[in-house]
Amino acid sequence: MSSPIRLPSVRHAAATVLVLAVWISYGIFGLGADLHGILLVGIVWIVTNCLFLGAKYQHIQTAILKGLDRAMPAMLVFLMIGVVIATFIQSGTVGTLIYYGLKFMDPGIFLPTGLILCSLMSLAVGTSWGTVATGGIVLIGIGGAMGIPLPMVAGMIVSGASFGDKMSPVSDTTNLAALSAQTDLYAHIRSMMYTTVPSYLIALALFTYFGLTYANQPLPEVELNTLLTALDATFEINVLVLLPMVVLLALSMKGVKPEAAMMIASLVAAVIAMVLQGLTLADVVTGFYGGAKIESGVAALDPLLNRGGITDMAWTFTLSFVAISLGSIMQHFGFLKILMEALLRQIKRASGLVSSTILVSTFSNLTLGESYISMILTGQMFRQKYDDLGIDRSVLSRSLEEGGTLITPLIPWTTTGVFFAATLGVSTLDYFAWSLLNLINPFVGIIFAYIGFAVWRSKSSSSEDVKQENVAEQESIVK
Repeated sequence: MSSPIRLPSVRHAAATVLVLAVWISYGIFGLGADLHGILLVGIVWIVTNCLFLGAKYQHIQTAILKGLDRAMPAMLVFLMIGVVIATFIQSGTVGTLIYYGLKFMDPGIFLPTGLILCSLMSLAVGTSWGTVATGGIVLIGIGGAMGIPLPMVAGMIVSGASFGDKMSPVSDTTNLAALSAQTDLYAHIRSMMYTTVPSYLIALALFTYFGLTYANQPLPEVELNTLLTALDATFEINVLVLLPMVVLLALSMKGVKPEAAMMIASLVAAVIAMVLQGLTLADVVTGFYGGAKIESGVAALDPLLNRGGITDMAWTFTLSFVAISLGSIMQHFGFLKILMEALLRQIKRASGLVSSTILVSTFSNLTLGESYISMILTGQMFRQKYDDLGIDRSVLSRSLEEGGTLITPLIPWTTTGVFFAATLGVSTLDYFAWSLLNLINPFVGIIFAYIGFAVWRSKSSSSEDVKQENVAEQESIVK
């Protein structure tokens, strides 16, 4: 008869997690290695400690498979996101958004217009990186020519790009937060609207106020006309090509499953790409996997027009696969549970729970340098406490994004912070104070929690089912 599996002591758990955090931080910033390999080494370290506790290979394998089984629906959505991005580019949806945004640009309203433009771009394609690397570069150039301080322009771009990255149903972080909290994607998005919309309106008002100072600055007509001409020559620009985005948002609001909504929107975009943009069926079908391949002849636009497809999401998909495996092992064998028990025992109210979630997510970003890992691990740590207090898990998923997705660009040593600073040519510390949405939204979430607004109670039946499931999972290791 084999000996039972032991739970780690507090000291053992703390030492194990500390070594893991140090290794991940060193791997990212010291070695500059890819996260996949870094996390694989982390898995080896955690598995070694599990073996010390008496676990067998089959126990570890079971823990991983359980985690992946729960995660697989959301991970499959990641692949559909790539298809959506590709077809939205081929249909001219993304290009039209850029065109209309630039068409009505004016110095006095540059900042609020730029914010809306970046928001629409990131909402359509679901990525802050792509938005910053394309529209962000264009807006930095225009803003600089107008005499608007570059840190202010960069902060506006980061705010707009983060909005879509947080709210878009085709964003990997949006899906990942819902996945980590094990809640419905659309319930997650609806929950975020309660804190994000007022935060966004405040940021928009502030950017409008600051932007009026530069109302008399001249507009760089040459650069603007070059972009508009290239877009007009590359795509058939009209309102009709925005239909795929409208369909996606409409289906999302009606609660249609993400996979179905994305598939329908992609099919609409594919038809528009063939009918209006002149692409062949082979071009569209190939783009499903390899992404859009469209050349405009303008260096600032081409990176946006050559992306998407299943291959474009492979990095996110595989990283999530590895990170979920790591988190599942740590959760299954009690490492996270032991460490968080002391903190969670002190939390008696929803206000403290929401605040702790946001702060722990932020701290995870500071120590691990990556929002993906932060959201996965924090979500796994806090799920049970939300169930115990009877708080809907959509509040958890929302808080994960407010401390994860929004804070990541503001930390100089995170992958996102490094990328944004290098791409925009403005240091993270310089644009920090002007990233208004990123700064306002977490505080709004905490304030709303303390006044009891938008903190919903979970359905007793579902909460009890989830609680029993989690208890059974924890008890299974000592059978």
